[in-house]
Amino acid sequence: MFTGIVEETGSVVDVTDTDGGRRLRLRTTFDELQHGQSISVSGVCLTVEEYGEDWFEVFLAAETVEKTYLGTVDVGDAVNLERALRADGRFDGHIVQGHVDTTTEVTAIEQVGEDWFFEFALPEDAAQYVVNKGSVTLDGISLTVAEKRADRFTVAIIPTTYELTALSTKEVGDPIHLEVDVVAKYVESMLDGYR
Repeated sequence: MFTGIVEETGSVVDVTDTDGGRRLRLRTTFDELQHGQSISVSGVCLTVEEYGEDWFEVFLAAETVEKTYLGTVDVGDAVNLERALRADGRFDGHIVQGHVDTTTEVTAIEQVGEDWFFEFALPEDAAQYVVNKGSVTLDGISLTVAEKRADRFTVAIIPTTYELTALSTKEVGDPIHLEVDVVAKYVESMLDGYR
């Protein structure tokens, strides 16, 4: 489990495509990496296969390549990184599984004073889980929905989030991973029996 509080922005330093998927080598400052450790890479929970002093490698299975935009990242691209939450760790964001529900896109970016407003397309199959002032995870970042409309939603980005995450590299039309609040899914599942 993750919290959506990005620890750092890493970068892709090598990409190897294989018949069964894709391998990424990512630059990081994380210490104490371990084989088998879970790391959120722009919101996608991946497993450390190999690591060195300032890098680690993950493998993307065919399904991950198909359902995320990590199949299109290239050397030099920035990614958000977060290690899994330790049982004794501080829980600052919200419950994030690292299981991307869908890939959507940035539809507008506006700077207002020191803050930024990002607008995203809202896929129909995710719309019922997104509510005003509710939590969403975008590229692994725990954010609050500022405004929801029928087919769009916006989030307000403070300067710290803008500077410390890969959102600062996004442009209109760029893809972004969306994970809706898992609590909304559980509530829906529990209420299904009452319909």
